Amino acid sequence: MAPLQQEKRIKFLVIRFSSIGDIVLTTPVVRCLKKQVPGAEIHYLIKPQFRMVMEPNPYIDKLHLLQADWDAMIEELKAERFDYIIDLHHNLRTLRVKNALKVPSYSFNKLNIEKLIFVKLKWNVMPKVHIIDRYMETVAPFGVYNDGEGMDYFIPEKDRVPLSDIPHSHHAGFISIVIGASFYTKKLPVDKLQELCKKINHPIILLGAKEEREEGDAIASVDPVKVYNACGKFSLHESADLVRQSKVVIAHDTGLMHIAAALRKPVIAVWGSTTPSFGMVPYYGKNYLQRNPAPYDDVQVLKLWCRPCTKIGRHKCPQGHFKCMKQISIDAIVANVEKRLRQS
Repeated sequence: MAPLQQEKRIKFLVIRFSSIGDIVLTTPVVRCLKKQVPGAEIHYLIKPQFRMVMEPNPYIDKLHLLQADWDAMIEELKAERFDYIIDLHHNLRTLRVKNALKVPSYSFNKLNIEKLIFVKLKWNVMPKVHIIDRYMETVAPFGVYNDGEGMDYFIPEKDRVPLSDIPHSHHAGFISIVIGASFYTKKLPVDKLQELCKKINHPIILLGAKEEREEGDAIASVDPVKVYNACGKFSLHESADLVRQSKVVIAHDTGLMHIAAALRKPVIAVWGSTTPSFGMVPYYGKNYLQRNPAPYDDVQVLKLWCRPCTKIGRHKCPQGHFKCMKQISIDAIVANVEKRLRQS
């Protein structure tokens, strides 16, 4: 009897250094590569501070960390003898990696020119294509296609949050409000969030990093029983599990917004200096949307001449008025919350 032929191993290095939301957006590429390419071995290069996002992902065979000692990192990567690089970050550092490893590479088109035209001239020449579908174009040469299953986010069992860790008043269900964002111009001001919490007639959990703790206290002060400030009290995975347990998630353009979509939660996305037209709206996958109505709403200030003023966010409003967030309709957010609660 002839011995069985061993399946040929193909080693891929997928690169996306940061940040949380952008990394979560790459998960369909990782899954589809692993499941659709026979013998695929998936390695992922990431910044150390974001490793927890991908460590539980079963489609990744090995994580590599971006190191301060560049030469040591390159030697580690060379030793893996990769067959291909899938560059989903596409910047100068990823170019250095590709030049050092000298293996065939496929790079994501960031559409920087189109974004620059939109930001500087306010001409929207962005294609009406989600960034995930543009990521998938990078691996199309391998016969890989979008399986329609949306994004992945895996929460380790040890990071599941028991009801005993949140107030008893929230045990029958709650709404999560993600108060943080990576840039000032992507966040509702505290007074707007206070107004939102006053008008929502439902238990609320505020989610954010420890840096948002003080703001969370100010927001929760409008009703300390109804509003629980969880900012800084839970890890990323634990915060994701609170999102999983939520009835509705209200979020800025930030990582937990994408995690909420990966967990198939209804999302109300609040946009300030950035815009949904950049192609990074909550993504559920066509298979889910064939069975369910789209569980997602945008709230933004339309026809504001200075939007978008940036492709990623700013530390202050360049015009000084911050109308993109100050003029957000809180009543519109509340109406969407009530609609989603009726549908649940």
